[in-house]
Amino acid sequence: MKWFMLLYNAVSQTAEVTENEGDVDKSVVKLTKAERRAKLKKTKKEAKKMGKELAKTEEVQPTQQEAALAEVKEDLTAEEAFEAKKRKLAELGMALLADPEANIKSLKDILQFAKDGDHSIVKLGLLSLLAVFKDIIPGYRIRLPTEKELEMKVSKEVKKMRFYESTLLSAYKGYLQKLLALEKQPRFHHVVVRCICTLLDAVPHFNFRESLLVAVVRNIGSSDDVVRRICCSTIKSLFTSEGKHGGEATVEAVRLIADHVKVHDCQLHPDSVEVLMSLSFDDDLGKPEVQEGNNKMKNKKNKKRKNFEESNQPQGNDRKRSKQETIAKMKEEVAADYKAVSYTPDVEERKRMQSETLSAVFETYFRILRHTMQSSVASSEANGNITSGGSGAHPLLAPCLSGLGKFSHLIDMDYIGDLMNYLKRLAARGSSSDSSAQKVQNLTVSERLRCCIVAFKVMRGNLDALNVDLQDFFVQLYNLVLEFRPGRDEGEVLAEALKIMLCDDRQHDMQKAAAFIKRLATFALCFGSAESMAALVTLKQLLQRNVKCRNLLENDAGGGSVSGSIAKYQPYGSDPSLSGALASVLWELNLLSKHYHPAISTLASGISSMNSAQNQVYISISPQQAFKNLLLEAGSFEYNQQGGTQKSNKRKGRSTALASTLASVEPPPVDENEVSKKLRRHFILLWDIKENERLRGELDRTTSALQLYEEYKKQRKPATLKNKKSKKARTTVGM
Repeated sequence: MKWFMLLYNAVSQTAEVTENEGDVDKSVVKLTKAERRAKLKKTKKEAKKMGKELAKTEEVQPTQQEAALAEVKEDLTAEEAFEAKKRKLAELGMALLADPEANIKSLKDILQFAKDGDHSIVKLGLLSLLAVFKDIIPGYRIRLPTEKELEMKVSKEVKKMRFYESTLLSAYKGYLQKLLALEKQPRFHHVVVRCICTLLDAVPHFNFRESLLVAVVRNIGSSDDVVRRICCSTIKSLFTSEGKHGGEATVEAVRLIADHVKVHDCQLHPDSVEVLMSLSFDDDLGKPEVQEGNNKMKNKKNKKRKNFEESNQPQGNDRKRSKQETIAKMKEEVAADYKAVSYTPDVEERKRMQSETLSAVFETYFRILRHTMQSSVASSEANGNITSGGSGAHPLLAPCLSGLGKFSHLIDMDYIGDLMNYLKRLAARGSSSDSSAQKVQNLTVSERLRCCIVAFKVMRGNLDALNVDLQDFFVQLYNLVLEFRPGRDEGEVLAEALKIMLCDDRQHDMQKAAAFIKRLATFALCFGSAESMAALVTLKQLLQRNVKCRNLLENDAGGGSVSGSIAKYQPYGSDPSLSGALASVLWELNLLSKHYHPAISTLASGISSMNSAQNQVYISISPQQAFKNLLLEAGSFEYNQQGGTQKSNKRKGRSTALASTLASVEPPPVDENEVSKKLRRHFILLWDIKENERLRGELDRTTSALQLYEEYKKQRKPATLKNKKSKKARTTVGM
């Protein structure tokens, strides 16, 4: 119909145009019949095209509108569906928390939300199930009934309880399977790890604990800091709260960590082994065992005596005896049930679990030491030179040595010899004189110092049954002091080594003590205030304990001792006993008494006057404490270069001697305008100098170019004269 109307309008318009044109000038516009027919056909074709285009536009417009409406409807339905699922999850969770036994079937409905296509709904479902399981899981491990027990007739309450427990256990198993399946997907990894760690921390006594432990131990060495921190904190909480699981989870976790370290060939994050430091063992575990054994023997004797007395009594007291027996049986059953429910195992069971845990811990530590030895020897033979960055090649060595130092008193005597050999080889410098099989060339100074510390802790922890020569470790400490660098190595480790090896020991050989005194004085002269303070504290304690070494303070004769002449001092010797340090003098103290830090200068002055002072105050601070104190004061200490005065913000309770040396001299005020003018003049002068140098260079180049040009002219003049003469001669000959 529309097409017909368009055609009619086009024809009428053409007719009107022809009529108007005819009225204007009839002699000009005259069409034949053929031309009229062609024009009519043309208008019909144009009308058909216009009709088709209108039909297409009418078809396209409703399709676009429908698509937009469909998108809006989809968005609205998705939001409504998301809100509806959230409400449904909340309703099911609240119903379960309100009455778990009546709504236990809702667990499977919530579990279906964890299989939804929307990732947000899946996360909400996992977190909702986590909250529900934390609240409704009982405080005991569920044991499903056997086939014989199912065939027995029981009451309705027992049937109801069995149904509740079986449904809970099956839903919990499905939830764990879903968590382990989603753990591999990156978008759910954080949520899944948090759910697993929370469950293991909240209900470590419940079923399927092994699956949770495997998942947590697998992630304690993760490259993701958040995941690793959550898993390590969960393992530490498991070790410190053994009352929740009776210690069984601790044994399983330590075994899994040992296997994890073995599988990854000791190439894990240090936190993977550092969690073992949270373990605690009973030192007096065997003592109550004797008393308990004596009590058992007494109970047996009393029971035999009671049975003998009852057998000799007349038969008239049978009823009374039967009542007593039934009461005793009931008490024994109640005690057994209470023991089964409670998480406090007896002494023998606890001792067994702790021995298994300790054996797994030391198995891990010895594996790390063995791997370090093997890899170090292989790398030294392959490279042939010292490689840096031992912490990167052996990431587990530092926590391993810390753990050995903590549990050194629990090491079996059969393994101490092998352990000391490992530590001796690891602490070795790997000099050219050593054999290639015993070189350990890619350990840092801090790691070697830790080996020495662990060796002394092991020796002192087993002092009664151990006789080990520690001279090699003193040699290593003597050499490592020179290799120490404050920015690269750890000052705390050096301070601890000085305390354990030099300060805590009762007495040292005079030659060895003098060698360490001289080397520590040299060390204090070269490095920072905190390291220097630790060295000076150790030096003073050695001088106080070894009176004969005070000859180093006033050794004007250039050597000698009470026992006679000694060897010449060798400052770069490797053995402290053969260094000949008694032939030297502590001239370093004179420079240290002028140190910029008042605490170091005061202590150095006090050490220098030890021979002349009559009443010497014994220093009680340890090198570790001295290092920490000066390290904390480093932020508040200020050095004033004018006049060599020092200023430090001291806290209350500090010694008056140090406070008196700190002159609170305020620096003069600085005029910024004057400073800016001086700097401007200085930089202008520098710019002028550089500009003059540039201009002089250009002048030299131009003058040299002019000289070359003049020489070129001089050389060219004879040639031109010869050419002119030859040309004239040719012209004359031609004429």
